[in-house]
Amino acid sequence: MSLFEQLTEDMKSALKAGEKERLSTIRLLRGYIKNESIEKRRELTEAEEIAVLLSAAKKRKESIQAYGDAGRAELVAKESAELAVIQSYLPQPLSPEEIEKIIEAAIAEAHASSLHDLGKVMPIAIKMVGGRADGREINAIVRQKLAV
Repeated sequence: MSLFEQLTEDMKSALKAGEKERLSTIRLLRGYIKNESIEKRRELTEAEEIAVLLSAAKKRKESIQAYGDAGRAELVAKESAELAVIQSYLPQPLSPEEIEKIIEAAIAEAHASSLHDLGKVMPIAIKMVGGRADGREINAIVRQKLAV
Protein backbone atom coordinates (compact mmCIF):
# COMPACT_ATOMS: atom_id res chain seq x y z
CA MET A 1 0.00 0.00 0.00
CA SER A 2 1.41 3.38 -0.99
CA LEU A 3 1.77 6.19 1.48
CA PHE A 4 -1.01 8.12 -0.28
CA GLU A 5 -3.36 5.14 0.06
CA GLN A 6 -2.41 4.78 3.73
CA LEU A 7 -3.19 8.48 4.28
CA THR A 8 -6.55 8.01 2.59
CA GLU A 9 -7.44 5.07 4.84
CA ASP A 10 -6.29 6.94 7.94
CA MET A 11 -8.27 9.98 6.84
CA LYS A 12 -11.43 7.87 6.76
CA SER A 13 -10.76 6.45 10.22
CA ALA A 14 -9.93 9.89 11.66
CA LEU A 15 -13.17 11.22 10.18
CA LYS A 16 -15.18 8.41 11.77
CA ALA A 17 -13.40 8.85 15.11
CA GLY A 18 -13.92 12.62 15.09
CA GLU A 19 -10.20 13.42 15.37
CA LYS A 20 -10.35 16.90 13.83
CA GLU A 21 -6.69 17.89 14.20
CA ARG A 22 -5.41 14.57 12.87
CA LEU A 23 -7.92 14.72 10.02
CA SER A 24 -6.88 18.21 8.98
CA THR A 25 -3.19 17.27 9.02
CA ILE A 26 -3.79 14.13 6.96
CA ARG A 27 -5.83 16.11 4.44
CA LEU A 28 -2.99 18.63 4.22
CA LEU A 29 -0.44 15.86 3.62
CA ARG A 30 -2.61 14.28 0.94
CA GLY A 31 -2.84 17.70 -0.70
CA TYR A 32 0.94 18.11 -0.66
CA ILE A 33 1.42 14.69 -2.26
CA LYS A 34 -1.31 15.29 -4.83
CA ASN A 35 0.14 18.71 -5.77
CA GLU A 36 3.61 17.22 -6.19
CA SER A 37 2.14 14.46 -8.34
CA ILE A 38 0.35 17.00 -10.52
CA GLU A 39 3.52 19.06 -10.82
CA LYS A 40 5.53 16.01 -11.93
CA ARG A 41 2.63 14.78 -14.12
CA ARG A 42 2.92 11.24 -12.84
CA GLU A 43 2.39 9.14 -9.73
CA LEU A 44 5.06 9.66 -7.10
CA THR A 45 7.39 6.92 -5.97
CA GLU A 46 7.45 6.00 -2.29
CA ALA A 47 10.76 7.86 -1.88
CA GLU A 48 9.22 10.99 -3.42
CA GLU A 49 6.19 10.73 -1.14
CA ILE A 50 8.49 10.47 1.88
CA ALA A 51 10.45 13.49 0.62
CA VAL A 52 7.20 15.49 0.54
CA LEU A 53 6.49 14.47 4.14
CA LEU A 54 10.05 15.30 5.19
CA SER A 55 9.61 18.76 3.71
CA ALA A 56 6.36 19.23 5.61
CA ALA A 57 8.04 18.08 8.84
CA LYS A 58 10.92 20.48 8.29
CA LYS A 59 8.49 23.37 7.83
CA ARG A 60 6.74 22.43 11.08
CA LYS A 61 10.05 22.31 12.98
CA GLU A 62 10.99 25.76 11.66
CA SER A 63 7.56 27.11 12.60
CA ILE A 64 7.80 25.65 16.10
CA GLN A 65 11.16 27.39 16.54
CA ALA A 66 9.84 30.72 15.23
CA TYR A 67 6.64 30.61 17.28
CA GLY A 68 8.59 29.58 20.37
CA ASP A 69 10.92 32.56 19.95
CA ALA A 70 7.88 34.83 19.57
CA GLY A 71 6.21 33.40 22.69
CA ARG A 72 3.19 32.00 20.82
CA ALA A 73 2.55 28.86 22.88
CA GLU A 74 -0.82 28.09 21.24
CA LEU A 75 0.76 28.02 17.77
CA VAL A 76 3.69 25.94 19.04
CA ALA A 77 1.18 23.38 20.35
CA LYS A 78 -0.71 23.30 17.02
CA GLU A 79 2.48 22.87 14.97
CA SER A 80 3.78 20.22 17.39
CA ALA A 81 0.56 18.22 17.03
CA GLU A 82 0.85 18.39 13.23
CA LEU A 83 4.52 17.38 13.41
CA ALA A 84 3.62 14.33 15.52
CA VAL A 85 1.09 13.20 12.90
CA ILE A 86 3.60 13.74 10.07
CA GLN A 87 6.33 11.84 11.90
CA SER A 88 4.01 8.88 12.41
CA TYR A 89 4.16 8.33 8.62
CA LEU A 90 7.91 8.77 8.25
CA PRO A 91 10.35 5.86 8.52
CA GLN A 92 12.10 5.48 11.87
CA PRO A 93 15.23 7.66 12.04
CA LEU A 94 18.62 5.98 12.02
CA SER A 95 20.77 5.81 15.12
CA PRO A 96 24.04 7.79 15.12
CA GLU A 97 25.99 4.50 14.84
CA GLU A 98 23.99 3.45 11.76
CA ILE A 99 24.52 6.86 10.19
CA GLU A 100 28.28 6.62 10.77
CA LYS A 101 28.43 3.17 9.12
CA ILE A 102 26.51 4.47 6.09
CA ILE A 103 28.77 7.52 5.84
CA GLU A 104 31.89 5.37 6.05
CA ALA A 105 30.51 3.25 3.19
CA ALA A 106 29.74 6.42 1.19
CA ILE A 107 33.27 7.75 1.77
CA ALA A 108 34.72 4.44 0.59
CA GLU A 109 32.45 4.41 -2.47
CA ALA A 110 33.45 7.97 -3.41
CA HIS A 111 37.13 7.24 -2.72
CA ALA A 112 37.19 10.40 -0.62
CA SER A 113 40.27 11.34 1.35
CA SER A 114 39.89 15.00 2.31
CA LEU A 115 37.34 17.71 2.94
CA HIS A 116 37.61 18.67 -0.73
CA ASP A 117 35.69 15.49 -1.54
CA LEU A 118 32.65 16.56 0.51
CA GLY A 119 30.69 17.25 -2.70
CA LYS A 120 31.28 13.69 -3.88
CA VAL A 121 30.33 12.04 -0.59
CA MET A 122 27.18 13.98 0.34
CA PRO A 123 24.94 12.87 -2.57
CA ILE A 124 25.93 9.24 -2.03
CA ALA A 125 25.39 9.44 1.73
CA ILE A 126 22.01 11.18 1.40
CA LYS A 127 20.84 8.59 -1.11
CA MET A 128 22.01 5.72 1.14
CA VAL A 129 20.28 7.22 4.20
CA GLY A 130 17.02 7.55 2.28
CA GLY A 131 15.47 10.36 4.32
CA ARG A 132 15.99 8.66 7.65
CA ALA A 133 18.43 11.29 8.95
CA ASP A 134 18.75 15.06 8.80
CA GLY A 135 21.02 16.46 6.08
CA ARG A 136 22.78 18.77 8.53
CA GLU A 137 23.60 15.83 10.78
CA ILE A 138 24.94 13.86 7.82
CA ASN A 139 27.01 16.84 6.69
CA ALA A 140 28.51 17.31 10.17
CA ILE A 141 29.53 13.64 10.42
CA VAL A 142 30.97 13.60 6.88
CA ARG A 143 33.01 16.72 7.66
CA GLN A 144 34.25 15.14 10.89
CA LYS A 145 35.28 11.93 9.10
CA LEU A 146 37.00 13.71 6.20
CA ALA A 147 38.84 16.20 8.42
CA VAL A 148 40.82 13.41 10.07
